[in-house]
Amino acid sequence: MSRNQATEPERTARPGGIGKIVGASLIGTTIEWYDFFLYGSAAALVFNTLFFPTSDPLVGTLIAFITYAIGFLARPLGGVVFGHFGDKLGRKKLLVISLLLMGGSTFAMGLLPTHASIGIGAPIMLTVLRLVQGFALGGEWGGAVLIVAEHGGDKHRGFWASWPQAGAPGGNLLATGVLAFLAAVQSDAAFLAWGWRIPFLLSGLLVMVGLWIRLSVSESPVFLEAQAKAEAEAAQGVKEKPPVVQVFRKSWREVLTAIGTRFGENISYYIITAFLLVYVTVHLGLTKSTALNAVLIASAVHFVTIPAWGALSDRIGRRKVTLIGSVGMSVWAFVFFAMLDTKSFAVITLAVTVGLLLHGAMYGPQAAFISEMFDTKVRYSGASMGSQLASIVAGALAPIIAVELLKDYDSSVPVSVYLCFAAIVTTITVAVAKETAGRNLVSMSDSTAPAPVAASPAADRV
Repeated sequence: MSRNQATEPERTARPGGIGKIVGASLIGTTIEWYDFFLYGSAAALVFNTLFFPTSDPLVGTLIAFITYAIGFLARPLGGVVFGHFGDKLGRKKLLVISLLLMGGSTFAMGLLPTHASIGIGAPIMLTVLRLVQGFALGGEWGGAVLIVAEHGGDKHRGFWASWPQAGAPGGNLLATGVLAFLAAVQSDAAFLAWGWRIPFLLSGLLVMVGLWIRLSVSESPVFLEAQAKAEAEAAQGVKEKPPVVQVFRKSWREVLTAIGTRFGENISYYIITAFLLVYVTVHLGLTKSTALNAVLIASAVHFVTIPAWGALSDRIGRRKVTLIGSVGMSVWAFVFFAMLDTKSFAVITLAVTVGLLLHGAMYGPQAAFISEMFDTKVRYSGASMGSQLASIVAGALAPIIAVELLKDYDSSVPVSVYLCFAAIVTTITVAVAKETAGRNLVSMSDSTAPAPVAASPAADRV
């Protein structure tokens, strides 16, 4: 797309064009989340034995989840670095780099020797590769949602931008499905000996597919217009501070809003999908297949309903849909574990499915909601920082806190209280935030955004 095309009044991709952009973002994010979630599932099922062996299964799992959390610590750094260059060079180039980093580190995990082979060197190498994963994912989310949000029109941005969000359950579905299949066809001994390596090595093939698709898409027209304006200003001697500096100087409130919006969503997701595997297998004594298949079925429902939540946010507003999820999750936090305790596969699957449906209500509108908070010149940096800082205080700690609470109290009630608290934080944040649905991204010429144009009268009544 030429720069002249990017400045046409409509500023939206052709119907076929937006479909191609959405498809490329969805496939890319699915692959990257597959890589990231694969580690979380392996931490609960394999790494506690092969890389962090201890006499207490919960202690080994706790250590494995600590390295799992280390990946989250690298995500804000990835968000800053990728955000800076994404705001300067474009969304597409950085998305290709993030995909290569993530896929390469995951593939390398499948080749690692275990603790039994080389001792302490094994967990050290695993941890380093986890850091690379986190760094890459920190830059992935912002670029993937922005290139779609900035191609799509103002009226349907919630729907289009929610598709990259569906890459999270898509990746989890793929990772869990591969692990569930291997667990079903292999003995526990074979799975621990070599079977666990297969899904990690599979990442190499998936990255090649994702790379081929991502290289074929066009750059964001909104970014190209902003870049042309910046180049013209630079030619006149106007100097701008780095995007990250501009974000903290002018958009820190939006960063805090993004963190609060993600807080309950992030914690609920990792408790429902990652901690669930520990609770069902270690605490309840059920099989790996029971836990994995429940997550597999629920993730399939999650995947197809996220765009529906995004579309609904175009009609009634981002805030109202997000509040449906956060308020519902504050109640479901207590129902969820009571249903798990029945040890019935059908009931466990229903508990996970409803939990992920409520999570989807928070997650579906989130891409458009956070994107619409920031000016184009700093949007990649602002959206990435808000999102990834939330990952440290929320998602990174959620499985660790949940396992520690379960270990100390031998009860799910403290975990329910923790999950309820997280949902309330998001509820309060979104309740006091401004509605953004319908906001024109092109008209945002500075970091102080104009009043949004509501998606519908219903959105104004939130």
